Amino acid sequence: MSASPVVAVIDIGSNSIKVLVATRRDDGRIEALKTHTIDARISAGISQAIPRLGEDGMTRGLAAISDLLALAAPFSPSRTVLVATSAVRDAANGDEFRERVRAATGHTIRILTGDEEADLIGRGLTCDPALAHLRDFYVFDLGGGSLECLAFRDRRIEQEISLKLGCVRMTEKFIRDPQAPLQTSDCTTLALHVRDTIKQSGFRFNLPGGEAVFTGGTMTSVRAIKGALHGLRMEETPPVVPLATLHDLLDEVGPLTLDERKQIPGMPAARADVFPAALVTVAAVAEFGLFDRFHHSLYNLRWGLAARTLETN
Repeated sequence: MSASPVVAVIDIGSNSIKVLVATRRDDGRIEALKTHTIDARISAGISQAIPRLGEDGMTRGLAAISDLLALAAPFSPSRTVLVATSAVRDAANGDEFRERVRAATGHTIRILTGDEEADLIGRGLTCDPALAHLRDFYVFDLGGGSLECLAFRDRRIEQEISLKLGCVRMTEKFIRDPQAPLQTSDCTTLALHVRDTIKQSGFRFNLPGGEAVFTGGTMTSVRAIKGALHGLRMEETPPVVPLATLHDLLDEVGPLTLDERKQIPGMPAARADVFPAALVTVAAVAEFGLFDRFHHSLYNLRWGLAARTLETN
């Protein structure tokens, strides 16, 4: 193991909770020593006027955090950082959940603002060696509660905004029956809402070239499903996903019930209920921004926070 300091980052998201244990290599690059994701779905009810974390969600969240801390422990991290995003940030009882975690684990959760979340996602993307050739590009990160939108000019963040367009939130708000086949009217209403929200946000699509990067579990699931058709692991599939692929996949999953979607090879069962709304959202972003493809990256918020923590360690 490297003699460089080791840090552990736990990202408490709306749909999943993730850990990254990382160190900095001699060449300056961030190296992952351990990654793991648990779909805990702490955000049920996030679309309500006054969102609250449910008892079941908090129990699942605390169990996931405890499990991920245990996975990180053998690496003896010099610092362990816990951050939470939209679900805890927006919940009226978010402080109660933070106190439960502190009492059970001894760790304090830092609540990220939308701008901080977007900034750290952008920082994480610059750690991805596969994207080193991109200079001017957009980044979109879709979580359960929010969609982060960024624009990089000469690899520096020029715009960043967090929008309440997460796939759990959109499913609760627009999909009348997540267990039934997707209704065309629901799909249309959701797509229009995404377009209107982006337009009203003032986010500008004015970079030359029009390259765009998408991160988050939705695009990971797209690649996993497509890979399973050919006996490939997600990591073995092409990292550039055409818009046509998203439309084809939506045509495949839209007519299926929830139970049928769960049987699709490569489909994470815990995401099957929100996957149609997530696909509609990603496709709407592409169509509004005039993108015909997305680069997919796994270097997101956790990587940005790990890089920052290692700098100050």
